[in-house]
Amino acid sequence: MAGTVPAPAPPAARKVGPSVGDAVERPLTIAAVVGAAMALLFAVTPLSGLVGWALCTYVGFVLADAFDCYRTDGSVLAKDRVATILVATAGLCTVVPLVLIVAYVVGKGLPGITTSFFTDTLEKVGPTDPATVGGARHAIIGTIEQVGLATALATPLGLLTAVHLAQSRGRLARVTRVLVDAMSGIPSVVAGLFIYTMWVVRFHEGFSGLAAAMSLSVLMLPTVARTAEEVIKLVPGGLRESSLALGAPEWRTTLRIILPAARSGLVTATVLGVSRIAGETAPLLMTAFGSDSVNANPWHGAQSALPLFAFQRVRNAIPTQIARGWAGALVLIVLVLVLFTLARVVAARGRKGLR
Repeated sequence: MAGTVPAPAPPAARKVGPSVGDAVERPLTIAAVVGAAMALLFAVTPLSGLVGWALCTYVGFVLADAFDCYRTDGSVLAKDRVATILVATAGLCTVVPLVLIVAYVVGKGLPGITTSFFTDTLEKVGPTDPATVGGARHAIIGTIEQVGLATALATPLGLLTAVHLAQSRGRLARVTRVLVDAMSGIPSVVAGLFIYTMWVVRFHEGFSGLAAAMSLSVLMLPTVARTAEEVIKLVPGGLRESSLALGAPEWRTTLRIILPAARSGLVTATVLGVSRIAGETAPLLMTAFGSDSVNANPWHGAQSALPLFAFQRVRNAIPTQIARGWAGALVLIVLVLVLFTLARVVAARGRKGLR
């Protein structure tokens, strides 16, 4: 129609944040410029040292990147950029030492991993024999038995404690929670001293795998209890209320409804507890004591374990013994990493089941 004013064109979409290319190229360019500037500053001033240059470059990069983001995208994205950099730095500071430790242990222990390491013992091995002679079969058996007994002792108590903490609101629950939190901070050597004083010395039972398992169960109990408590709290309250509304008693609701719904999380709590105690050495020094031969009877007699095996070998001055110790440490790290991975997988499946 004549005289009709055409509709105005829609405004161009406002660019929010950098593009994918800018998100990669801009930080690299800023880092290169800041690094070169700091290198020039260190060259013309009394400042020196690689660590100092790295810290100054990092601080300068954060400030320069934040300013550049503020100039192009505003203060909100600039603050988000700074937070992202700091969080990523914290993650790297956590991961890098772990990677370095694992790489160092792998480099030291891998040459000592042979078939005989898993099938032989040190009962007839001399201190000057090659590191490929003998093995840690006695320590592996001891670790399996001690951790198994500790799991059998701590898991039922930990789960019962978790149910009490999650379901009860009385004064006893508050006191129990305080005690469990206090147990979480107990040094492992204190647990070993407690079992040594009461079981080995006072009751004259001597060193044994059972004594080691009891000291480990003291350390495992709070981990299982607190983790299982949080898992039980994640169970939807409607399940419990529906069961109680239908006339089921409290104990049957907990046994038949709540615990089966949290089964995968409870398994995760148990696996995390096992991972917590698998590498403990201090309690074993005063309870298992150590042995170079296989002792399959955990109820009587000194018994070895992988943490104790590694500690006693590495502190030796003979190179072949040190090599065996590093091999034992590598096997122990692999065991703990497998347990943590298993816990993560079970927890992920549990979250999918709740959805």
